[in-house]
Amino acid sequence: MMAGVPAKDPKYLKEIERSRRDLRALISTKNCAPIMLRLAWHDAGTYDSKTKIGGPNGSIRHDHELRHSANSEEVKTRHPQITYADLYQLAGVVAVEVTGGPTIDFVPGRKDSEVSPEEGRLPDANQGAKHLRDIFYRMGLSDKDIVALSGGHTLGRAHPERSGFEGAWTKDPLKFDNSYFKELLESDSDPDLLKLPTDKALVEDPKFLRYVELYAKDEDTFFRDYAASHKKLSELGFIWPSRLALKFAVGVLVTATVAILSHYYEVHRRFFE
Repeated sequence: MMAGVPAKDPKYLKEIERSRRDLRALISTKNCAPIMLRLAWHDAGTYDSKTKIGGPNGSIRHDHELRHSANSEEVKTRHPQITYADLYQLAGVVAVEVTGGPTIDFVPGRKDSEVSPEEGRLPDANQGAKHLRDIFYRMGLSDKDIVALSGGHTLGRAHPERSGFEGAWTKDPLKFDNSYFKELLESDSDPDLLKLPTDKALVEDPKFLRYVELYAKDEDTFFRDYAASHKKLSELGFIWPSRLALKFAVGVLVTATVAILSHYYEVHRRFFE
């Protein structure tokens, strides 16, 4: 069940921009960009491209183990018109931008869901390349998306009470850059920096490795590809209102065309028999 369909009108768009400003201030003052980014990822990362279930629909708000994400609730309180689904994805976009990352195109209009998908849809850090592909291919994403999105680990650190792991992936976990990939390729990398099995899989798998090497060498390319992959992730299963209108119009056009052709055939039937 989907709820809270936002009106596509100037008032809603204005609230989006106001909440964006509030998110910038919140993330900057509380240094919570990593949490906001993970929140956006985890809400979107449940999508199944075959069943069309899950995705960025705000259902993560029902999960008790993610109560640490409640920092965003103060923004939601000030902007009750905005859906949770839009707010969580906007928070992820702003988190990347505030910490020096690329600008990510954001289109509002997501619906909130009252139903949460079953557990087990997010990546397991203890596994390798096959697991990563199983998870991301299920969402309809590619090898390039897997590696580009993994670069988001440049922000934040793992906490043992949440993941069983402890430590940061980079020397500056509040700066969005390409240092995650550089650290992966450093044979004498700082032993205090985190390298999970899923991180190591990126350099052990040849198809992943070529993107790791590219992004380590060219930050501009990483930023461009990351922005595209992040946008794709944030819109899984989401049909923009304009796209929905176009889809409806195309459907009407096809139906009308079929009807016209059927009528034409009946009128001229004798010529076809």
